[in-house]
Amino acid sequence: MNFVQANTNGRLHAAHEPSLAPLSRGFLYGDAVYEVWRSYHGFLFAWEEHWRRLEASARGLHLALPLAPAQVLAEIRRTAAALREATGHAGDLYVRLQISRGCGPIGLDVALADRPDTVILVQPLAQLSPEKAASGLALSQATTMRRNPATALDPAWKTGNYLNNLLCLREAKTRGADDVVILNLAGEVTEAATSNIAFVRGGVLVTPPLSAGILSGITRGLILSAIAASAGIPVREETVLPGDFAAMDECMLLSTTRDVVPVASIDGARFAVGPGSVTARLKAAFASYARAYADRHPELRVTA
Repeated sequence: MNFVQANTNGRLHAAHEPSLAPLSRGFLYGDAVYEVWRSYHGFLFAWEEHWRRLEASARGLHLALPLAPAQVLAEIRRTAAALREATGHAGDLYVRLQISRGCGPIGLDVALADRPDTVILVQPLAQLSPEKAASGLALSQATTMRRNPATALDPAWKTGNYLNNLLCLREAKTRGADDVVILNLAGEVTEAATSNIAFVRGGVLVTPPLSAGILSGITRGLILSAIAASAGIPVREETVLPGDFAAMDECMLLSTTRDVVPVASIDGARFAVGPGSVTARLKAAFASYARAYADRHPELRVTA
């Protein structure tokens, strides 16, 4: 198992060591919010966008964030430095910040919580194998479960409860797929387990709208607002049904940790992958944007 550096309420330790009480509401009830950043070229990427989404998730759970952004950034730097000291890793990083409502007597009432707990996890960024990046992922549609609706537990919130995604992914994995396509209660495409999904049809990037019940992905948002246009790729948000797969030329997953990843298939539907694809152009444009972002934000350096 790879070494993961943890920081619990300011205490640095190896992540395999215990750090939270069994009465943690994050452990008992999933009563927590989180965000994940990654670094490019040694700099945290899209810091403010992720922080705004963390605040929105916390508002949804009526949870007060215990630390200001500058305090969290300082703790991330401490944690990243401890990882370098422990492992010598100087490459790009995966950074997860989780804030739970804290501990207290057993019971669902949020008034029982004492004070929020903050956990930061930092590890080397996992890379998709060159073979898989070239050939594309295989996806499978979940058939036994659907995306939980926003009126039940809003998928726009990044909370400590990921059972819906986990169980849908488990089903797809039993069929040998790399990831899953999850439908909402209306039978519309939403997203994958931890990624937004997009398609290319006639040179146009097509992605389900937020109203389908999806996470407002940072990578997705940046592509729709700026990056696709810089590559000359028109974009459209529209409802996508499983019956539309056969008419799509390409498919891709969009996520913080892997940015743009080509998809070769969804069950029986096949999609184009390779150097001449729109997906490849978009990935190159994203890389250029990330490089420029790092140059503009020297204050976000997290690796020496």
